[in-house]
Amino acid sequence: MQRLGLAVVMGIATIAFSAGTYKVVKTVKVGGAGGFDYVYADVDGRRLYIPRPGAADVARITVFDLDSLAPVGEIPKANARGVAVDPKSHHGFGSSKPVVMWDTKTLAVIKTINVEGGPDGIMFDPFNARVWVFSHRAPNATAIDAKDGSIAGTVDLGGAPEQAVSDGNGHIWVDLEDKDSIAAVDAKTLKVTAHYDLAGKGGGPGGLALDEKHHILFAACHEPAVMVVLNAEDGKIITTLPIGKGVDGAGFNPNTMEAFSTQGDGTMTVIKENSPTSFEVEQNVPTKAGARTMTIDTKTNQVYSITGEFGPVPAGARRGPMLPDTFSIVVVGK
Repeated sequence: MQRLGLAVVMGIATIAFSAGTYKVVKTVKVGGAGGFDYVYADVDGRRLYIPRPGAADVARITVFDLDSLAPVGEIPKANARGVAVDPKSHHGFGSSKPVVMWDTKTLAVIKTINVEGGPDGIMFDPFNARVWVFSHRAPNATAIDAKDGSIAGTVDLGGAPEQAVSDGNGHIWVDLEDKDSIAAVDAKTLKVTAHYDLAGKGGGPGGLALDEKHHILFAACHEPAVMVVLNAEDGKIITTLPIGKGVDGAGFNPNTMEAFSTQGDGTMTVIKENSPTSFEVEQNVPTKAGARTMTIDTKTNQVYSITGEFGPVPAGARRGPMLPDTFSIVVVGK
């Protein structure tokens, strides 16, 4: 299949055509009540975690085998938006209030952890084995020790966080949707060290990815709908590339040197990093409407997203209600 790609080399834009290779390789309808937000692949533990937030009687985290997508269990009464796992301690965490902590081998709940704010995004940082829980209201971030669930501290990020990434060496970056910027955080001192202004190139960043080796950040933005590529060390913008509408997730696969963003308009944008100064839109993959968040299985190089089928959009709402038993897992690969 031919598609239009935008190649950017040293900041000079050219139009090029190339063959697309990614496609939806599997769609599994799992149904069930509850909403959805983030999806998380535990690559080492070979499990896929999907929080299904909602009313108290339906809220839970559903768990699937990452290879077969067969259901393997759930963490009940966890009204979470996202999940993070420490592969060494085998402890999982859900961004619920309170935060729920469980044993990833048995799925048995270990404890709940009281936190302030409104837990939303979540990330595991291998640098000092902490789980970071993010909130649009203060405190913007809470760091939790993944071994025992104790709270290490909180951070005022200076804005509403969406997605965060870590280089595993003491540096964390968080996109701030309401400030059109990225906060750089010292994981040891729990202090913000810089704010990278997207300088009008991209607004409302909803996804963030990192090429750890080359210190490149990919900020997926709503308006305009672009991927802002910037230097993680100083925040200098390298280039911007077009993506689909309604982004809510991004990721980077070091095996393929590709950044991905998933959009609610039913597209997944694939950006190829040819070098730390050369990037191009490799493909815009048709997925499924509403599939706006994502996770990468770096063992198989497949990308997982989630969505459902929706009814008419009520006045003043962003989307219509999800129709019963239409919730599905969407797998994109080659």
